[in-house]
Amino acid sequence: MNAICHICPHHCQLQDGQVGFCRARQNVDGFIKCINYGKLTSIAIDPIEKKPLNRFFPGSRILSVGSFGCNLRCPFCQNYEISMADEQSSTTSYYAPERLVELAMRTRVEGNIGIAFTYNEPLIGHEYVKDTSLLARDKGLETVLVTNGYINEEPLRELLPSIRALNIDLKAFSTEFYSHIHGDLETVKRSIEIASLQAHVEVTTLIIPGENDSDEEMRALSLWLGRVNPEIPYHITSFYPRYRMTDRGRPTADTIDRLAGIASMSLRHVYA
Repeated sequence: MNAICHICPHHCQLQDGQVGFCRARQNVDGFIKCINYGKLTSIAIDPIEKKPLNRFFPGSRILSVGSFGCNLRCPFCQNYEISMADEQSSTTSYYAPERLVELAMRTRVEGNIGIAFTYNEPLIGHEYVKDTSLLARDKGLETVLVTNGYINEEPLRELLPSIRALNIDLKAFSTEFYSHIHGDLETVKRSIEIASLQAHVEVTTLIIPGENDSDEEMRALSLWLGRVNPEIPYHITSFYPRYRMTDRGRPTADTIDRLAGIASMSLRHVYA
């Protein structure tokens, strides 16, 4: 029996046994199953600023976890070893929500404030994020999502009551750019707008030379984000040659400074 996944705008129509575009959701007997549920490829306690979140409990640390899979195809992915992996090619450890929350509680003595779902795209593991974040909030833990924001409105709204902070990637401000990575700019913009009304939101753009580094694009992006809320912290980070873009150079310091200056005309908290 065929089934349709409604987590993200791909709306994958899957035959029985077929795995979706994200490599983390599968049709099992006519029902969409999250096959990366609790299967963690990465677990660490990171500084909160590494997410990056600069205005959410600054100076603290957070238990950070990731699985495998992603619903975009960025040739510049900085975590491609896990985001582009599937279940068969991943080395995982199983953490039920209760086990992960227990670990987060135990590591409070190390300065841990909660759980961050990060590294790969966490929203394709919607069920695990929801189950774990609800338990975590009940224990007084902070909950964080580091996401590409490419999710349908209904599942996003289901998660937000148990999520305290998000860093959302705004990879570019171009519909053409997003089409190349199998995404959609308007969906990500909507996610930022919705999330910023219910949680602490910070936004990040990875600057790639020749792709998203024009003055005009940064001006349009920051003007839009400023209209959403000029207090949203905005991070401008530098591309590093990775994955399928190892032939591309890094942006110059002058480029980053110039773009940060443009963004600062519309936003009050710009980090570069």
